[in-house]
Amino acid sequence: MCGIVGLFLKQTQLEPELGALLSEMLVVMSDRGPDSAGFAIYGDGQRGQLKLTVSGANEAMLAEAITDLGHALGETPASVLRDTHAVISIAARDEQQAREWIAARNDLSFVGAGARMELYKEVGLPAQVARRFGLAGMSGSHGIGHTRMATESAVTTRGAHPFSTGLDQCLVHNGSLSNHNGVRRVLQREGMTFETENDTEVAAGYLSWKIREGATLKEALTHSLADLDGFYTFVVGTETGFAVLRDPISCKPAVMAETDAYVAFGSEYRALAALPGVAKAHIFEPKPATVYAWERH
Repeated sequence: MCGIVGLFLKQTQLEPELGALLSEMLVVMSDRGPDSAGFAIYGDGQRGQLKLTVSGANEAMLAEAITDLGHALGETPASVLRDTHAVISIAARDEQQAREWIAARNDLSFVGAGARMELYKEVGLPAQVARRFGLAGMSGSHGIGHTRMATESAVTTRGAHPFSTGLDQCLVHNGSLSNHNGVRRVLQREGMTFETENDTEVAAGYLSWKIREGATLKEALTHSLADLDGFYTFVVGTETGFAVLRDPISCKPAVMAETDAYVAFGSEYRALAALPGVAKAHIFEPKPATVYAWERH
């Protein structure tokens, strides 16, 4: 019974308020998932640069690790420290070397990477997680979030959502996949690796694999209707927008609101109730087995 929220801004005026709006939406979903929470924010990016989000014990430890990474790369990268997470800006050409360096350390965990995406997740009540990372003060064009009630894997930072298995791509999920172990084995044979037993990581990996094979996000989500079995609602973040998909039965609750300024998703309407102008929004329930997607270039 997890909670999902998403907010995509069609216009730039609300971008400074994105974090504050998403934070309120996330906290409202606390009773749907009180054991951990996470969110992805799509903010500014620079050509030729990537943001790597990593997690560790605390800011002091992360600062020391970033200095060590600088020695390996030949230049200390710019970074932003937020509690147990750090966003490290590196040249795109250094991505593989940085990933290998992070993987070799047992005190760091890789969380996500992208030109614009920053991803934060942690164990604890959603309000605490949002406050620890300063979500309310963040800005950007869109973001997605998740409050988790663990059912199929342990309550850990790594097991929290969102899961990211591709650049600027992440996924949150409400529901359960019945064939995720079989899909995991298929993806492992294709060279993909997984850090948790969470079925959502498999769903994220499946979409990344399809996109790597040449599918668009819409096509990958459409393929998932045949290849992923279970009951689920997916909300996917990408560099330019976000997408929503419910399974053919659609027993998990979902509601959306669209105005000239934004598109918003919530597991329940109360997550959307405080958004500006929502009283005049087009409110609808996404249809089963139908891909909804919005982009802003």
